[in-house]
Amino acid sequence: MMFQQDLETLPREELKELQLRRLQDLCARLYANVPFYQRKFDEIGITPKDIKSLSDIKYLPFTEKQDLRDNYPYGLFAMPKENIVRLHASSGTTGKATVVGYTHRDINNWANCMARSFASVGLTQKDMIHIAYGYGLFTGGLGAHYGAEQLGAVAIPMSGGSTKRQIQLMRDFEATALCCTPSYALYLYEAGLESDINFKELPLRIGVFGAEPWTENMRHEIEEKLSIKAYNIYGLSEVMGPGVACECEASANGLMHIQEDHFYPEIIDPITGEQLEDGEEGELVLTTLTKEGVPLLRYRTRDITSINTTPCACGRTFRRINRLKGRSDDMLIIRGVNVYPQQIEGIIIEAEGTAPHYQIIVTREGALDTVEILVEIAEGTFTDTIKGLQQREQKIQKTIKEFLGVTTKVRLVEPKTIERTDGKAKRIIDKR
Repeated sequence: MMFQQDLETLPREELKELQLRRLQDLCARLYANVPFYQRKFDEIGITPKDIKSLSDIKYLPFTEKQDLRDNYPYGLFAMPKENIVRLHASSGTTGKATVVGYTHRDINNWANCMARSFASVGLTQKDMIHIAYGYGLFTGGLGAHYGAEQLGAVAIPMSGGSTKRQIQLMRDFEATALCCTPSYALYLYEAGLESDINFKELPLRIGVFGAEPWTENMRHEIEEKLSIKAYNIYGLSEVMGPGVACECEASANGLMHIQEDHFYPEIIDPITGEQLEDGEEGELVLTTLTKEGVPLLRYRTRDITSINTTPCACGRTFRRINRLKGRSDDMLIIRGVNVYPQQIEGIIIEAEGTAPHYQIIVTREGALDTVEILVEIAEGTFTDTIKGLQQREQKIQKTIKEFLGVTTKVRLVEPKTIERTDGKAKRIIDKR
């Protein structure tokens, strides 16, 4: 099913023409209205009129998260405040918050992108969509909410927290779809067991999960426990929010269609910044082609992926990005070896008797980095002898060493030892 079939199936040449017109308009608006970008253009000696083709985008300056912080709160706004109808912002836990403003048209485009995403995974106006993303300045809750209403479905605006009540209302309201982080979906399953509510007896059929990277192994875990089809959705609060890209029913294998009429994707080398070819792995860069409030040029997402140009059986002509491997700024360098948390997660979930809840603790002893991984034992299996647990720990350590080339210490802990949250799971504690 498609929500805007005429746009989602545009022939590639027509789509490229549309993207170029929108890119040229974007550059003109940024140069005229945002002093930050005017300075950037002037520094590299380029003007909006120099953009003659899509390939010329490689000459344009990058935008980074720090640029939003340095221009806090309104320095990157391209419209007067009287044209802004909503603000969203990051938590600002690692610095000043990144503030993004939306015009009426921005909100409508966002709702359409989310409606497209929901439709692509099989949701219709007959569905009841339980939204457990946080509402407020975080983009997740309201993004999913507006998308559900745009689709014509029923939005159930639960937000985060009150986990046991969430389970009860999912049952009472007969929710057919769940939106939250993948780690919170598993937490909801655990809460259901404690409340004697069996997910397999609920009308729930589809889960749309995002806001944190997750593996295919975690997808299988969620689908088995919740008895649903689980789909991946992608977005960034700085760029728009959820709905920038999403899987579809025809390719629920980590590949996500980018809403290319709104966002122009590139892959670059995260070290050199050089543009890479489709199919090559690197950092995803996004340009907001239609944003009015806070349009961004070549925004460095720090997410590691590649662009897949293989035609999709669903009929959409938008290119797809592969499942995110991790973030360039989440990558751990352990004694010269690059390691992503998702690589460790995949090994943990495949290990016998473990749950998909873990934390990676990195410390430094003298001149050497040490890694300890806390892994929860699955419910009902914490009855092994100490020797048996040690053998399991050693087996996981050996597998990590063989596949990733990193020496770690794995410690198996009791179920529910690692803190649960209704937002993004905290996977890494770096004490170096």
